[in-house]
Amino acid sequence: MPPTDLSLQIQLHPFPDGDSVATALARAVADDLRTALVARGHASIALSGGSTPRRFLQALSKEPLDWANVTVTLVDERWVPDDHDRSNARLVKAHLLQHAAADAHFVPLHRATPTPDEALADIAAALPARLDVVVLGMGGDGHTASFFPGGDRLVDAMDPATPATVLPMHAPGAGEPRITLTLPVLRDAGHLYLHIEGGEKRQVLQQALSGQGAGAGYPIRGVLQALRAPLQVYLAQ
Repeated sequence: MPPTDLSLQIQLHPFPDGDSVATALARAVADDLRTALVARGHASIALSGGSTPRRFLQALSKEPLDWANVTVTLVDERWVPDDHDRSNARLVKAHLLQHAAADAHFVPLHRATPTPDEALADIAAALPARLDVVVLGMGGDGHTASFFPGGDRLVDAMDPATPATVLPMHAPGAGEPRITLTLPVLRDAGHLYLHIEGGEKRQVLQQALSGQGAGAGYPIRGVLQALRAPLQVYLAQ
């Protein structure tokens, strides 16, 4: 049986460069957070690391919001201290939790334990019950969050029925041990975005959508298959 094309599982928002996609994504995310703030008086967002989101985080930090009632957390994290140069928390603190956004409540995923396993219950208890916004990234190997090909807990983390909200992950391409939100947490967010830049990432996404060749095994394809609404893809050409 040929692989299913998942093109209907995305809505593509292309932009000519990184600055314009960062600005547009920041405005869209800010609108979602404002809607949640009006409805409930508080809002929550989970963000990804890497080099791609920096301009987006900087743009979002300047959006006029009731930041004191916004909870910010991470989609995943390397198991390193928050001041480590590979820490996603450090990235968010440096580029988002500035300007107006300095008033936001930040929930890190790292704890001072030797491995993520010892901290799972504490981290899960600190997370919002439901996320209003999740912004994913994607690697050249088709990973998103810490859903890495070959990950030791990949099947568990991507189980749509798992009761876990966070799980540890060790994988050949991950470097340090990781911790990640699970697929149901991402799937059930109020608004789910994917932020990517460049022709290589667009090709990886296209392979994942089509399921041809290596794309059939990309973790991002598994995420797309589980979604109940199209993923909003913000892409810089």
